[in-house]
Amino acid sequence: MIGYLNLILRLTIWFLLTDDFSAANIIIGLVVCFFLPGLHKTSSSLQDWLRVFGEIIVAIPQAYWEALEMIVSPHIEEEFTLEQVKPQRTAGLIFLDIFLITFTPKTIVTKYHEHGWYEVHKLKRS
Repeated sequence: MIGYLNLILRLTIWFLLTDDFSAANIIIGLVVCFFLPGLHKTSSSLQDWLRVFGEIIVAIPQAYWEALEMIVSPHIEEEFTLEQVKPQRTAGLIFLDIFLITFTPKTIVTKYHEHGWYEVHKLKRS
């Protein structure tokens, strides 16, 4: 099951990058997805994937709210923080964590440290 979720994640990224749903592009996308390393070497659980997808669903209205806040009241203060990666994360789940942090308008991951930390740039209200 986890292998299918990794494949779906890779195909989704492929379609977002190419913006082409032709039969030839789907075949090329499948070939690329299968030749990328790490598809079958996963140690994550289905519960981890479902938790991240739930966090993404919650982040969508949060992103709209933060955008509205930034329009109404400018955020001019900024800070850099280090956030620790959750334990035993696969590359796909780390990508989704970075996507989740960057999806909201007030935060962006500027660097991923191999030692298990995200460097996050945050905007704050003055």
